[in-house]
Amino acid sequence: MKKAAEALQKKIDDRSVVVGVIGLGYVGLPLVREFCNAGIRVMGFDVDERKVKALKAGRTYIAHLPGKYFKDQIDAGRFTPTTDMNQLRKPDAILIAVPTPLDKMREPDLSYVSGTTDQISKRLRVGQLVVLESTTYPGTTREVCLPMLERTGLKAEKDFFLAFSPEREDPGRTDYTTKTIPKVVGGISSVSSKLAADVYALALDTVVPVSTAEVAEASKIVENVYRCVNIALVNELKMLFDRMGINVWEVIAAAKTKPFGFNAFYPGPGLGGHCIPIDPLYLSWKAREYGRPTRFIELAAEINTQMPEYVVSRTMAALNEHGKALNGSKVLVLGLAYKPDVDDVRESPSVVLIELLREHGAKVEYHDPHIPHAKEMREHNITDMKSVPLTPARLAKYDCVLISTDHKAVDYDMVCKHAKIVVDSRNATGKRHRSPRKVYRA
Repeated sequence: MKKAAEALQKKIDDRSVVVGVIGLGYVGLPLVREFCNAGIRVMGFDVDERKVKALKAGRTYIAHLPGKYFKDQIDAGRFTPTTDMNQLRKPDAILIAVPTPLDKMREPDLSYVSGTTDQISKRLRVGQLVVLESTTYPGTTREVCLPMLERTGLKAEKDFFLAFSPEREDPGRTDYTTKTIPKVVGGISSVSSKLAADVYALALDTVVPVSTAEVAEASKIVENVYRCVNIALVNELKMLFDRMGINVWEVIAAAKTKPFGFNAFYPGPGLGGHCIPIDPLYLSWKAREYGRPTRFIELAAEINTQMPEYVVSRTMAALNEHGKALNGSKVLVLGLAYKPDVDDVRESPSVVLIELLREHGAKVEYHDPHIPHAKEMREHNITDMKSVPLTPARLAKYDCVLISTDHKAVDYDMVCKHAKIVVDSRNATGKRHRSPRKVYRA
């Protein structure tokens, strides 16, 4: 154990360590950037040839990550993107940043994690460190990844090292970056923990070591359960206060003036992004193994999942008030991304809204300044759509404009002035009721 660990530690200390990142998406590509910034040589692996070709050509598929930066790193020999998994023998530390979605039964789908671990196991060599970053239930690293890696005949803590470090990316955020967000790290033993922590410390400002991989896995789940449950609470309150004729946004604004004991969460048309709609259900699924109910998690998921249908029902009510049916109406959905000012559509409620509106017979288009063409998604297919221009004349042609994502680049004064009906699920319009037509909260 000492020999392999000491050899890897020496590479870390003299900064000759080579880092491999598997999955060049919203998590993996920012990691590549930070290690390159720190002067560490990085190899990037992805099964999508289009991503690799784009990076080599100086283009990226993530808006806030400039393509020129990665092309410069490639030209300088600091970054090598590839689809060749045989190259996995070369990195000293391999960071796994692949999706962990739910399957059709809303249960964990670890096929990306197990498939990636299998690819590593076929090339695993003495002295390598493997770190799983994909959010998952406590126990995955030890119960799923470890046996697959040890079937090679190599032994953990003697020949190779294994840890978990949850990704904490928040696309579009400017006050924190991959470099400045504290990095939690936990290994299957103290040796793996230290090696993994030292690797991340080469590129990131703050590393937070914890005692085990399970603690690190659970910490990320707790973060997302906390947000999921609180968002479900305000979504439920929104539906109640709408019935009572009370503006939930004004209520939250008043409540958050208290300097302690209250953190503001905001309602919306549903949950989006890869983490909050999915990760809590990983813990709920794992809890069944221990015979423990997770009622808060399951109720929160139920409430949040119902929100797109509630928004569509509010849209139908708004049209009915103006003597129109949703069937046959022209509806513009404002915003396709799951959150403001990003091009990320993962689990976006806007996509669900579009599908529900179409099911009810509406003729739907969308406008999103960050997403000119609808992106391919695992469970949804709206790739036939592209963003339409947002002009006064065009707004006037729609029977209803539904605000699903509150992008700052959208002129909501213009929307309120020229749209016949506005249904606002994000409070984007605020007090902008400049036309005689009513703005409906949803």
